[in-house]
Formats: sequence, structure tokens, C-alpha cells
Amino acid sequence: MKKEMHNTYILALDGDTDFHPAAVMLLIDRLKMYPLVGAACGRIHPTGSGPMVWFQKFEYAVGHWLQKAAEHVIGCVLCSPGCFSLFRAAALMDNNVMKTYLTKSTEARHYIQYDQGEDRWLCTLLLKQGWRVEYNAASDAYTNAPEEFNEFYNQRRRWTPSTMANIVDLLGSTNIVAKRNKSMSKLYLLYHLFSMASSVLGPATICLMIGGSFTFLLDIDGSTAMVLAVIPPAIYLGLCFKVKSNTQLTIAAVLSVFYAFFMLVVGVTIISTMVKEQTILTPSSIFVIAMAILYLITGLMHPQEFPLVFYGFLYILCIPSAYLLLTIYSMVNMNNVSWGTRETAPAPGAARPAASTPQTRVQQARSTVASFFRKLRCCRNLCPRASREEVSVSQESLTPEGPQPVSQPQNTIVEDVEAAVEEQRHEEPAFTCPHQCWVSQLQSISEDMYLQEDTLDQDETEFFGELQAKYLYPLPEDKEKQKKITNDLRELRNKICFAYFICNALWLVATFTLQFFEASVSIQFPKLTVDLEVTGEYITVEPIGFMFILAFAMLILIQFLAMLYHRFYTLIHFVAFEETEPRTPKSQTKQVTDSEIDDTDDEVFFPSLEYRMHDGGTLV
Repeated sequence: MKKEMHNTYILALDGDTDFHPAAVMLLIDRLKMYPLVGAACGRIHPTGSGPMVWFQKFEYAVGHWLQKAAEHVIGCVLCSPGCFSLFRAAALMDNNVMKTYLTKSTEARHYIQYDQGEDRWLCTLLLKQGWRVEYNAASDAYTNAPEEFNEFYNQRRRWTPSTMANIVDLLGSTNIVAKRNKSMSKLYLLYHLFSMASSVLGPATICLMIGGSFTFLLDIDGSTAMVLAVIPPAIYLGLCFKVKSNTQLTIAAVLSVFYAFFMLVVGVTIISTMVKEQTILTPSSIFVIAMAILYLITGLMHPQEFPLVFYGFLYILCIPSAYLLLTIYSMVNMNNVSWGTRETAPAPGAARPAASTPQTRVQQARSTVASFFRKLRCCRNLCPRASREEVSVSQESLTPEGPQPVSQPQNTIVEDVEAAVEEQRHEEPAFTCPHQCWVSQLQSISEDMYLQEDTLDQDETEFFGELQAKYLYPLPEDKEKQKKITNDLRELRNKICFAYFICNALWLVATFTLQFFEASVSIQFPKLTVDLEVTGEYITVEPIGFMFILAFAMLILIQFLAMLYHRFYTLIHFVAFEETEPRTPKSQTKQVTDSEIDDTDDEVFFPSLEYRMHDGGTLV
């Protein structure tokens, strides 16, 4: 039993995820080689069109190239995304994992940590139990990304508080996690502590950057520039507590456009000034140039994804929107625990839709009679249009045309596959009768066998009955409890927002104070030309800002070095995977007769699947 649990894998997917079988096999290899790996994820590629998707393509690329690779090398991945991940059954069935994961949310913080990011919450439980979570860069999957501004903000409104809550949970259990999980040392958790501190101070850092840009553009003193930089986000913060969510998103969209143009002007001005003064050897210039070189090298290390680097220009323009406005929107709307994207039902505590107009007795009688005749026709009569034409169409769709392409575990663009799927969607459906039940529909296209209804045995009936009663029935609505949870969420939001923005305010005040006493408390650097000649001028930098930039640069450098090691590690795994894959002659996949489909479709379309399922492993 334990061996079956250990060699049973569960693939988690979103409904819109596209992938090749080889991507799953690469994840299985990770779990087969290392028994302590409880989950593994691949490289997620957002699909879609428009500026929002372009921004996310670069964001996902940097997140996987640097952050996830660094987590894999120096520790283990904190979140295996639910859109494409492979989990070990033994890990999910371990103590305090699935049992805790299925716990109903009873407190305000539970709704944020448990329900707003289920994949991250599940990985947190696995990590605390001692399991390792890994990342495989050669396992590619494609999923739809938000294309609209409002949908993107609502998605990140869920992810941001959930991410912070789970990281705080791990950091709060540092001693326990470091003792149970061999992959997570205290030094690795210190790395995440600084990374989280950088994220928390992100809004203040953006304000400082904007203030410095005002000083550079308008030639004004630092104090006035700082006030000008803080006013717009402060006003937006106050409005978010007063106006509705849609109004907040509209204001954020307008400010995002303004900040994008501002970043464009600042970037062009800084570059022109460096060219005019013939000096780039300043702390800020060196940092910017070093970051640009680092991202270019990182892109070259991922040659098939190198074009994504060009989306970095759009990413730079959207930095104030992504790290200032989006953070404010996410924190203020933390009490909103609705899904925000692709949802059809209101969340607990949300306003209910207006009830439909009640039917009269005559209308109810007509509906009852019509429903009765529809059921009678469904169960006893076959649809007259379900003729042999439909049978021939359905069987023709089962006949393969030409050889099937062999999937390769690499960054393959799937536009051709998506185009074929779109063509299939426009074809006529096989079932043309709207009132036809599923038994009649199956019988209408089946010539070889007669379908007969059967019943489950008593044990299976009891099992599914208990399953429905325990997990599938809708939760009872308790208006008093929902009202209490709504108030608790609002109070929790107020407390966290107060602490969050107080930290940013203290950071701004400390920097502002040091700028005010710039003459006595500052670090001076000699200004050099391109030829490394001293100009006699000095550049003054406040110590807090300099130390923050230096620490951030060290963080990026650690991620870059980890990425280099991970690329070499991925190459070894990919080559080993290719060497063990069986080579199926093309002659075996060119022609398949109708009589062979039932017995050989698995070997034809997935020739390596059975070969790779060694040691009794089972893919669910």
C-alpha cells in the first residue's frame, strides 16, 4: 500500500492549460528519482494578446528564470502552481497535509491564506511536513492569462495577500520547518525574509524613485520632489477606502497611463544626460546598466525565450502601476475574498443577485407538463436526427490522418495546435437533439455494442453517498456567521493595512530626514568620466538608500548565479531524458485501421507512456 501511494502521481491542471505528454514525463522523472520530492512544477507560459499579456509574459519569464530557479537551487520552491503541477499521492496523504487542506475556513485569516491561493497553501503544508517541491524548466505548459486591466488587478488582488500570508506562516515556523525539511535551512528562510521585506517596502521605494525623477526633471529640491511623489498614491489610498472596486480600478488605470508616460520621459532624459555628460559611473547608472546586462545574459541563457526580453521595455513603464498602485489596491481590498476572475457565484458575505420574477400557477403547470414530456421523450425515443450520418462523422473523427507528431520537451509554441482546436470547435456537433439524454446519445452513435444501464454495488453506493454528504454538498448559509466573517475580514484588513503602510511611511520619513541632513549624513562618491578620469565633483547618496540598493543587487546576483547552475542542471536532465526515450519508427504511426483503434491507440499516440511507467508508478 505504501509503495502504491509513493508511486501514484496526481496531475493538477487548469481547464485551459495546454501541454505535451513529454512535459508530464519530465515531472514524473523528478518524483521517481528523488523520493522526498512531494510536488514538481514546470515552466508556465501565459497566452493571449494585448499589453497586459505582454507584461505578464516578461513577468512570468523573470519569475521562472531567476526566482523559481534560485528557490530550486538554494532551497526548494514555495509554490507549485495549480495550473500545471504533479503531486505525489503519499505526500498529499501525509499527516497534516490533505486533512488540514480540507479544513473549512472559520477565521478571517483563513479566508486569505487558505482560499485565495489554494496551490500555495497546499505547498506550504507540504514544506512544513518535510516534503520538497521542485521546478523543471524543460517542462512547458501554456495557460490563459488575464487580458483586461480589471481582471489582472483582481487576480493579483487574490495572489498578493495569500502569498504574504503563507510566507509569514513559514517564517513564523522557522525552527520547525528547518528541522523537518532538509531543503529549507535557516539561511534560506533568511533569504525569503529579505525578499519579503523588499516587497513590503516596494511602494515607498517606488515613491523615492519617482521623487528622484522629479528632482532630475524639474530641477527642484528633494523635499519638494518627495511631496509631489507621495501625493498621488496617498490620494488613491484614501479613495480606495471610500469608493467601490470598479471606481478604484478606473482610477488605477488612469494613473497607470500617467505613470507610464512619466517613466518614458524619465528614461529618455536619464539616457540623454549620461550621453551629454559622458559619464555612466554613478551608483544609479551602474545599477541600471548592470541590471540590463544581467537580464540580457539571462535571456541568452534561454535562447528559445529570448524574444520575451523585448517585453521588458513595457514592464519598466508599468513598474509604478505594478508595484505601487496594484499593491495599494490589493491591500485595501484584502477583505474581498471573491475570486475576481471567471466567477459565476457570489462569495460569502457578498451581495446576492436580484431574484427572478415568480411564475404564476398557469406558467408553473405548463412548465411541469413540458418537463414531463421532455423526460419521456428523452428516455424512450431516440433523436430522429441521430442518423447514420452522425455515426459516420463520429467514426471518421476517430481515424487518424497521417503520422502523429512526436512531442518534444522544449519551449514549443502551440499556435498551430490552438488553430486546429479552433477549427474543430466550428464543426457541427455529433449530438443535434437538445432533449436527448446521454444514454440515448451514446446509443445513437454506437453500432458495435448495446448500452445497458446498470447500478453500483452497495459498497460503492455508500462510498459515493458519504463523499457527497461530506465534501460535495453546498455549505449551509448562516447569515449571522457571514456577517461576522465580513466584519472580521474588514478589521483584519484595517490592521494589516495600518502596519503595512506605516512601515512604508517610516521608510520614507527616514530617507527624507537623511536627505534633509545631506551635508552631515551622506556617502560621497567621486564622479568619473567614461575614461575613468576624476572630474573633481562628488555624488552624494543617503546611506539607507545605498544599503538597500546594495542588498537588492546582492539578491539579484544570488538569483543569477543560481540560474546559471539550474540551466546546466536542466540541460543534463533533458539530455538524459532524450537518451532514454524510445525511438518509434514513422512507419508504425502512418496508417491505423479502424479495427486497430480500440487496441492500439495508446501505443500509437503515446508510444513512450507505457515504457516510462516503471516501478509500478501510476499517473492519475
